Amino acid sequence: MKQHPGVPHPHPVMAAGFLKDRVAPFFHHRHLYLDAFATHGSALYVLESGILKERADRFRSVFEACLTKTAFYYAFKSNSLPEISQILIEKGFGLDVSSGMELAAALELGARNIIFSGPGKTDRELEMAIAHKDRVTLLLDSIGECRRLMNLLKNKKQSLSAGIRLNCNPTGLWQKFGIMPDQLLPLYQEIQVHPFLRCTGLQFHSSWNLTPDRQQDFILSMGLLLQDMPDDFLRDCKYIDIGGGYWPETGEWLVSDDPLCHYHIPAAPLEIFAKKISAALAEHVLPLTNARICFEPGRWLCHDAMHIIIQVIDKKAKDLVITDAGTNAVGWERYETDYFPILNLTRPSLTERSCRILGSLCTPHDVWGYAFFGKDIKEGDILMIPFQGAYTYSLRQTFIKPLPGVVVL
Repeated sequence: MKQHPGVPHPHPVMAAGFLKDRVAPFFHHRHLYLDAFATHGSALYVLESGILKERADRFRSVFEACLTKTAFYYAFKSNSLPEISQILIEKGFGLDVSSGMELAAALELGARNIIFSGPGKTDRELEMAIAHKDRVTLLLDSIGECRRLMNLLKNKKQSLSAGIRLNCNPTGLWQKFGIMPDQLLPLYQEIQVHPFLRCTGLQFHSSWNLTPDRQQDFILSMGLLLQDMPDDFLRDCKYIDIGGGYWPETGEWLVSDDPLCHYHIPAAPLEIFAKKISAALAEHVLPLTNARICFEPGRWLCHDAMHIIIQVIDKKAKDLVITDAGTNAVGWERYETDYFPILNLTRPSLTERSCRILGSLCTPHDVWGYAFFGKDIKEGDILMIPFQGAYTYSLRQTFIKPLPGVVVL
């Protein structure tokens, strides 16, 4: 059973009716998904562009209502399907990338506003950012990376403005990200004497944000840090990027030992995030610098917008079926811990029934779920798993079975 950091055991149980309210709309529109299956077959990723656009509009409008200077970037790693990035570029979002491979994809898509963050950038990746400095904002992740960049700029005799990532969680493996806050002033002083590099912004990123508490806490710490920075740093600080990690408001859903009982860890509504984050910025940061506030949502935008369609191939027992697709489509053994509803589009019902629904990979960890919504389940039935937009498509892997196709609705 999955343990979530900071949440007491046992996890809260999902309230009666909560799930049915989220399943019912998919059954109402099931003809759309069955038509997609009839045309494209199984297995299939289904992207609903209308849902993605609605999520983008809402995220942007909620934060713009609280802050006057903003910018928004889609976290490419959360779902690398090109159509998703293209839609969000058209909605006015930039792209947040974390490698040279993602940067190349973003440039190929025509993105004009790209943030390049992440640890361990190679010289070749830094050179790619330099070559496209009119489209790319580089966020430096360490002192060593900064010094390698300065050497590259000196050799090329090219100038560049870049930001610095601050570490907001120095414990355990999270220490790999960014510089420690007490390193900011000496690193800035080193940059100031370099002829080709300027520091023009800051970034921090806290992940798995079910509430805005961690973001608020670090904004307070950042405000104290900025009070000790020179006036020229505050004047030149054009942006403060507060990252992403916003959890969808439906919360996190986990399996339990009972296939018909699911754990539910609630998440704060987006309006609460916007209200509390903007208040913290107004109190601790914006009196010191007139910076633009940047956001990097990923999961929050794409989570609801993509689903997976699979087909039952074999019914081996009353409570065990095998599907035509394996969890290589999502890249890891997700559904042994994370719960998502499985909808039998062929035999719809808002009653959830116990059944082990397994994939066709040669591993016992190939689990889609332990229950389904439907009147019954038989060979040939078409199943859909909704809410698969985040960290599934990007993590898919070629392992035994072919990868699903893609259809955009």
